[in-house]
Amino acid sequence: MDAVLNIDKPPGPTSFAAVARIRRLCRVPKAGHAGTLDPLASGVLLVLLGQATRIARYLEALPKEYEAVIRLGVETDTDDLEGAVLSEKVVPALSRDTIEETLAVFSGDIEQVPPRYSALKKDGVPLYKLARQGRPVDPAPRRVTVHAIELLSLGGAELAVRVGCSKGTYVRSLARDIGRALGCGGALAELTRTAVGDFRKDGAAPLDGLDREAAETRGISMDRALAFLPGIELTGEEAVKAGHGNVIQRSSGLAQGSAFRLRRQGSLLAVGREAGGVIHPECVFVSKEGLPHADRKTPE
Repeated sequence: MDAVLNIDKPPGPTSFAAVARIRRLCRVPKAGHAGTLDPLASGVLLVLLGQATRIARYLEALPKEYEAVIRLGVETDTDDLEGAVLSEKVVPALSRDTIEETLAVFSGDIEQVPPRYSALKKDGVPLYKLARQGRPVDPAPRRVTVHAIELLSLGGAELAVRVGCSKGTYVRSLARDIGRALGCGGALAELTRTAVGDFRKDGAAPLDGLDREAAETRGISMDRALAFLPGIELTGEEAVKAGHGNVIQRSSGLAQGSAFRLRRQGSLLAVGREAGGVIHPECVFVSKEGLPHADRKTPE
């Protein structure tokens, strides 16, 4: 089974545990995901089965959408309510206009310091492991993009927001920084990933209660999962070359460095990129035996 599953992960299990459960359920030797969700978080988790694990890099690059609840007046060492409390402050009276003006500051390209407890690595070691060992952890700021941030509701010491953002954006860091900008600190109380690209929560299969038949029925082909990439139809000769990972001596007509699907007779053969006026297959999914019958020959 080479497919992508759009799973609605509940709060509690790690992304690794969710993937392991589906791998056993579908009886596939290899499985992965296209972007971690913290145990606290729920929502869209793209689980990749079989050869689909090889398209993780393309899916991970898709924009994300989240709905988050931020608890004001508290800061923790993990930037969410799961961590140890570092400080508490009285939450001032805040108008909707004040909050929306503050949120606007975090829209666009911003410099963001990731949480100390994160899967980012320093010298090959995840930061959360260093933090748990009591070792100094000072994550370097990273440039991320917040495409949109909208105030959904405000009540007491909590505010709910919808965030559209790029890969690598930490909503926990946004919660911390928004709280600080409001003068009282903040921590993430709840998080739901509502979309990864066009994969939305309302079309996701609940992890709880998922069986093998449902998983197989809901499996999305790699070609469909990568439909956001342009597709280029290859000739028989070009398909053979792509199947062997060889350069195709023609331009794709697309921007230099852009990724696209290489297809033949309705089948996905590879993902390639334009470079130097020729097509370079970079992720090949078929062997010589996997080509359409008429195309099975050794390239020159």
